[in-house]
Amino acid sequence: MSKKGAISKALAKKVYQPGRVVEVKDIEDTVKSPFFSPVQTRGQRKVNKTQLHKLVQPAKAPANCLKEQDDFKEMICNPGSSGKSRQLTDDKALVKDDTSKLNRSGNPEAKEMENSDKWEPKNWRLMLENIRAMRSATDAPVDTMGCHKCSDNEADEKTQRFQKLVALMLSSQTKDEITYEAMQRLKDNQMTPEIIVTMERSKLEELLKPVSFYKNKAKYLQLASQILIDKYSCDIPGTIKELEALPGVGPKMAHICMATAWNEVTGIGVDVHVHRITNRLMWLPKPTKQPEQTRVALESWLPQGLWQEVNHLLVGFGQTVCKAVRPHCVECLNREICPASEHKPGPKKNLIIDNCKNEIAPKKSKLKK
Repeated sequence: MSKKGAISKALAKKVYQPGRVVEVKDIEDTVKSPFFSPVQTRGQRKVNKTQLHKLVQPAKAPANCLKEQDDFKEMICNPGSSGKSRQLTDDKALVKDDTSKLNRSGNPEAKEMENSDKWEPKNWRLMLENIRAMRSATDAPVDTMGCHKCSDNEADEKTQRFQKLVALMLSSQTKDEITYEAMQRLKDNQMTPEIIVTMERSKLEELLKPVSFYKNKAKYLQLASQILIDKYSCDIPGTIKELEALPGVGPKMAHICMATAWNEVTGIGVDVHVHRITNRLMWLPKPTKQPEQTRVALESWLPQGLWQEVNHLLVGFGQTVCKAVRPHCVECLNREICPASEHKPGPKKNLIIDNCKNEIAPKKSKLKK
């Protein structure tokens, strides 16, 4: 028998058991180590395996290291227990303070790392610029008859703030033209909280008609006016929480009121136009069903300096171009990049083929004759 055959025979043996044959291998296939070799005996491998086990055992920590570990545990459990623990706590606070200073230092790389996970829609800046261009070219009803245009400029500031709030309350699910006309009728009756409260409900309803849900809005106006008289001296509150607490005032109205009446941007006013368009443009991480969901998602990535502008832009854009039914996608500058665009450009014409057809056509007609 050759040397190679003898080694192979030593490496594999067949053990017969009742009903089956089991092949037993001597090579330690599962352990990849220089200590194991195909030509070693079982006794040699047993000794080497023991040596390998000793090598991989973790070394015992020195006494001083164990003492430091105990000190660290003491610091975690009771930071003020000893002077040394307090020193460790102070060192940790210094490291944290240095890290916060680094983040506030204005380092571009640090800011980029901080905002690396921030979600942004694709091509949103280009879409916004196109919407600005379209809005500047054509006036929308919101530009001349929006809620910010319904107040009396000759009245005092308190009265103007109240009129802007009333216009916002009437604007819910109502076109700007109808809201503007109703506000003109209210102003002709010297609209103030005191007058609204003392006015007969039926007369107030007639002044609001045909505003959507004018009966409910007349009731809300009188209830809110009474609260303004009792709590705010006929003025309107200056916080989101207090505005939303008024009857008939929702988040959209409150944020727009803070921007137009108090010149304070607290959030994005999301109405049906903003809700519809932002979903069409995919300016949200995922589609939303409620305007309040849209507001939260939009504020998560849109720079705060655009919060007030985006409402005015998208409302007018929805009134003129991106309408709810039959949007004018052909006229839209975003028709090529809008995910919801219904504009389908026709196939590009091949001028060479068209010219050839024009030249061949007369020849065919002559042959037929």
